[in-house]
Amino acid sequence: MFEIEKIEIGGKSFQAMKSTLPENAPPLLLIKGAKGYVMCGYLNIDAAEKFGSAAAIVSGVKTFDDVLNAPIKAATTKAKQLGLEPGKVVKDVIAALG
Repeated sequence: MFEIEKIEIGGKSFQAMKSTLPENAPPLLLIKGAKGYVMCGYLNIDAAEKFGSAAAIVSGVKTFDDVLNAPIKAATTKAKQLGLEPGKVVKDVIAALG
């Protein structure tokens, strides 16, 4: 199953995507803005860096609210330039990606 929602944060619009996975694995989650995205730990920060994306990773998340309330575990150079630093809570800095 694949789910897409539009969410508003700090006056900016984001597309939130969730895909359930087989065998009771946690879902794949991504919240995307105009300038970049926040992704769950399934996705690869090194690949995002290679492509020049503004991307940050969170882990241990199962819902969009979990993503927004999670601390950033890793971020690309471009994301860090926008203020998405490891340790910061996503909801406090995600507007920079909008």
